[in-house]
Amino acid sequence: MSDSQNPGSQNPGQQNSSQPVPPPSAAMTGEAGALTATAIAENIADKDAEKNVRRPSKRGRPGSIRAMLRSPLAWITGIVVIWFAAAFLVLPNAALLGVTFFPDGQFSFRAVEKLLGSERALKTLGNSFLLAVTLSITVNVVGVFIVLVTKYFAIRGAKLLWLGYATTLIYGGIVLAAGYNFIYGRFGFFTNMMVNWWPDMDRDWFSGYFAVVFVMTFATTTNHMLFLSSSLGKVDYASIEAAKLMGASTWTILRRIVLPVMKPMLFAVTVLTFLIGLGALTAPLVLGGPDFQTVAPLIIDLSRSPITRDIAALLAIVLGIATIILLAIMNRFEKSGVYFSVAKVATPIQKQRIRNPFANVLVHVVAYALWVIYLIPVVLIVIFSFVDARSILAGSISFDSFTLDNYVTVFSSAEAIRPFIVSVVYSALASLIVVGGLLFVARMLQKHRNLLTTAIEYVLHIPWILPIVLIALALLMAFDKPQAIVGGIVLTGTPILLLIAYICVKIPFTLRLLKAGFASVPDSLEDASRILGAKSLQTFRRVLIPLVLPTAAAITALNFNSLLDDYDAAIFLYHPLYKPLGVAIQESTRGENNLDAMPITFVYTVLLMIIMGVTMYLVYGRGARAGSPRHVKKQRA
Repeated sequence: MSDSQNPGSQNPGQQNSSQPVPPPSAAMTGEAGALTATAIAENIADKDAEKNVRRPSKRGRPGSIRAMLRSPLAWITGIVVIWFAAAFLVLPNAALLGVTFFPDGQFSFRAVEKLLGSERALKTLGNSFLLAVTLSITVNVVGVFIVLVTKYFAIRGAKLLWLGYATTLIYGGIVLAAGYNFIYGRFGFFTNMMVNWWPDMDRDWFSGYFAVVFVMTFATTTNHMLFLSSSLGKVDYASIEAAKLMGASTWTILRRIVLPVMKPMLFAVTVLTFLIGLGALTAPLVLGGPDFQTVAPLIIDLSRSPITRDIAALLAIVLGIATIILLAIMNRFEKSGVYFSVAKVATPIQKQRIRNPFANVLVHVVAYALWVIYLIPVVLIVIFSFVDARSILAGSISFDSFTLDNYVTVFSSAEAIRPFIVSVVYSALASLIVVGGLLFVARMLQKHRNLLTTAIEYVLHIPWILPIVLIALALLMAFDKPQAIVGGIVLTGTPILLLIAYICVKIPFTLRLLKAGFASVPDSLEDASRILGAKSLQTFRRVLIPLVLPTAAAITALNFNSLLDDYDAAIFLYHPLYKPLGVAIQESTRGENNLDAMPITFVYTVLLMIIMGVTMYLVYGRGARAGSPRHVKKQRA
């Protein structure tokens, strides 16, 4: 039956039309009424169009492997990144597993048996987990407190407090541990001064478990200062005001409104703190003494002998497994956890006054006591850099003790300045190479989403889930013999292996931020350049790179900052003729015989703090200042 013969298919308002109009249901099969010829044609056309959209053309869908391989730039980038990942991320860790479980070409649990039979190894494992659990508590208590007194509560001198707490942003690692050792250690200034008053005082009072926990508690609140502070800004001030009107106390508001909003970030920094404690190296090595040693220093000792190297590898693998399990648990909790949030769009928070007078005084006293603890090492390091070694050893400083000889020695002696130059060169090369190379890789991964790029991205994140000591030990053991993948060259014992390690450990952090930078660039800019006839490489160089360059520059500065005083990878891989700064500083902390090197180490530390402080200002300070209202008004004017 035709549509003209079916009254139910006609629109009453248009019965005299020359062409009948189908009802809205005419384009849907299975409805009452028949499809008109027009509807059938439209339906067939829609299906053909849908097939054409879904059917990949010979040129490949955008983002597919076939479309990616049409780009010469993607070819070159893919080959290089696959070779690097296979050579320096996959092969070394596979070789480490082989040495541990296949020592003679056959599967063996000999390394496990040796580990279980070593009382020292089991004790260090227990100490590492004890330190990790302890830091998860102490660092969170201190970290949350300093964030609240600088960002949430109305505390007098909050900006001054923040500057003191933020000193951990400009020094850490071996520099921080050495600084505390030179002040409170066996031959530190404070210890020498106290011995002058009490000759029978135990010189090793600041060592062992207490010293390591104390130093790492105040050294690892950096994540709280950076990330938890920003999370606090998501609290809805309107909810706080509503709670006040309902009679809620300051503690109730903090517990029921503020902390739940910070819970996701607090959980993340807790896991990071646990991992830091689990793989701690510098603080236990410098301050742990014989009574409290953790896994990482033991791995260094065991790796120096071929006989015990398999136990060192197994301990490193245990750290890696623990890290992977913790990260998996964190991801599971983040996906399944339900976090309380008071508002999707929060009213900007305002600082709250502590209404209880006693509590207000107590918080002020504790805040400034912590400020003194944070600030004392920095102030004394700067002062001691101008003091001769004899005054530090005597524990007594007078006006005559001050001198510029320490700085003159560092800048005039080639031997003294050499470790500093070596670290600067290593850090600069690694930072430039990793950022320059990953600009191409990040763009390829961001533009082409397929199975191949996903696999590459997972492999490039290996350094993020493994401890640095495991990565360094794997590189050391993998390239102590010729490897075909690197042209049959033995890399162990050469200066280049430490550079490779620095590049590897910075890949995940750099890749994530560069991908975010490219994702923020509008696709219309690339389309416009292609319409104007620009090739892909020209578009990448003339359009994309200038837009991502500020992000790349900031990442380079942060990478350079973090590698300057590295010790964890350097102690495994450094060349004796090219001793980096971290190793030189650690050697200066060994015993009384190296007290002459103490003032030189203080000069190194001051130079590092200046460089890191300038870097942090360029990365964070200028950006914050550029976004301030006063700066925006000037730009608008």
